[in-house]
Amino acid sequence: MKKTKDSPATPTSTPLKIMVDGKAREFDIENPTLPDWIEGNKLTAGGYPYDKQMKGDEYDKTLELLQIELVKAQAWLQSTGKRVMALFEGRDAAGKGGTIFVLHQYMNPRTARNVALTKPTEPERGQWYFQRYVEHFPTAGEFVTFDRSWYNRAGVEPVMGFCTPAQHEQFLEEAPHFERMISNEGIHFFKFWLNIGQETQLERFHDRRFSPLKNWKFSPIDIAGVTKWEDYTKARDQMFERTHKKFAPWIIVRANDKRRARLAVMRRVLLSLPYDGRDLDVIGKEDKKIIGEGPSFLGKQD
Repeated sequence: MKKTKDSPATPTSTPLKIMVDGKAREFDIENPTLPDWIEGNKLTAGGYPYDKQMKGDEYDKTLELLQIELVKAQAWLQSTGKRVMALFEGRDAAGKGGTIFVLHQYMNPRTARNVALTKPTEPERGQWYFQRYVEHFPTAGEFVTFDRSWYNRAGVEPVMGFCTPAQHEQFLEEAPHFERMISNEGIHFFKFWLNIGQETQLERFHDRRFSPLKNWKFSPIDIAGVTKWEDYTKARDQMFERTHKKFAPWIIVRANDKRRARLAVMRRVLLSLPYDGRDLDVIGKEDKKIIGEGPSFLGKQD
């Protein structure tokens, strides 16, 4: 069993009965000891192709080199007026925030910003659905990331009952048309889906629950989502099927290992931008085991 942690002051739930890989399991988020069936599969869950995390020294060295390239890419954006917009989607605890952090870490914040919107206000609920996102789009020379985006309406909202089936269907019909306009505008547009296995997600929820530094990330919606794994999978697959387009493809990154996932995202961005001084030897080749495009890349791995 994993080493126990100090219990949090306030309990949040009772043990949950869930299905994991066809087996009935019980998950108690209030138990400071992580079950062996999670501990032993947290990295390889969902068919992840590596059984060991990338070594820290290798990761740190590669990360710094790629961050240098990102600074060069930002200078190119500012000199040419080109624009970049990247959406980060994935299940809760997929690693979106950490990936966005390393992307932005050494970029000039005056022209590189992240957008993480809260739930819509009353006036925003009366707007065209995409309207509140458009106002955050990049202007000339900007690099903008979205920590979740309009794709809330393809995942969280229908699964949790926050939108109607008609609104969900309307979104799936309209999103490709909306994104074609983004592409036609000449914006370098990326849609990243960080994909994690079920045991990986449970371990990360458990870590959040007992970490004095990260417990602010833990919420009742996390607990609600634990029992809706299959519902989220169905919503995700439908989203890929309806909104994966040549002009706006879904870039899927298997993200059980956060280190490999972050580097994979950075490489894809850097390899896609024809910036001055780009060093392809430094950037390196993509790891096709963990990054690909569209629903066919996932197959039946999770």
